[in-house]
Amino acid sequence: MTPRATVVIPTRDRPVMLAGALASALGQRDVDLEVVVVDDGSSPPVADSVSADERVRVVRHASPRGVSAARNTGIESARGPWIAFLDDDDLWAPDKIASQLAVVEVAGAVWVYAGDVTVDENLHVVSGAPPPPPEEVVASLSAYNSMPAGASNVVVRSDALRAVGGFDPGLKTSEDWDMWIRLARRCGPPAVVPRPLVACRMHPGAASADMETVLEEVGTIELRYAMRIDWPRHYRWAAWTAMREGRRWEAARRYLEAARRGDVRSPARAVVALMNPSIARRRGDDQNSWTGTASRWLEALEQ
Repeated sequence: MTPRATVVIPTRDRPVMLAGALASALGQRDVDLEVVVVDDGSSPPVADSVSADERVRVVRHASPRGVSAARNTGIESARGPWIAFLDDDDLWAPDKIASQLAVVEVAGAVWVYAGDVTVDENLHVVSGAPPPPPEEVVASLSAYNSMPAGASNVVVRSDALRAVGGFDPGLKTSEDWDMWIRLARRCGPPAVVPRPLVACRMHPGAASADMETVLEEVGTIELRYAMRIDWPRHYRWAAWTAMREGRRWEAARRYLEAARRGDVRSPARAVVALMNPSIARRRGDDQNSWTGTASRWLEALEQ
């Protein structure tokens, strides 16, 4: 039978995280799906027996080609009319895909996102808030990557993906932003499920940790689409990422760069980065309805 959705999981040398992502994909309720695990040159290779579930297929790259090429290989291998991307370090609520497909088809859109939370390596919620509405996401794409949680959040019609040309293999950290810009321009705004259905894990190997490449590729996107990028926002995010990982001098330097580019509050943030960097690792309040909802399905997934 043809699945209704294909889940594409690119992975390289993260078997423990892959196991969690794969479990959350296979735990999706009320939807027929297949999972394509794209092994981007892992050593040792991801085993065909990574799951006993017959819905799982493993496709291999003999050598690493990057996340964009891995996702494109997944797109080419997909049999479902809808494609959902899941990075190997992220997790889903069990009703994510079914909820998104129900909303996107009613809306008549070709892509859909949801809300998210950020979690630490123990799956404790660190932060999270409701996602912006579709019109705000589309309007903000010209200034920054306004899609919450990146590729792991989005479900897209396979024909739309093929029409816009897949992910750009030349980009390492902004490939999803580039994709959302093209989808919005060609296919119109996405639909949204305003519930926390995606968990993004903080860990040292995350792509966002390579901040020099991130900022370099922001410049690439700016030139490619002749957009007016919100540079202070990007430097604040770079500073927050560094502060969260304990690199307080780097965080202060990033905040001062944001100030140089016009953000008047960033000098004070630089002082905070030097004096109290632990503020970036504060836990989310489990009594909050948003983070509490995510905490409940994360606890069930962990069990």
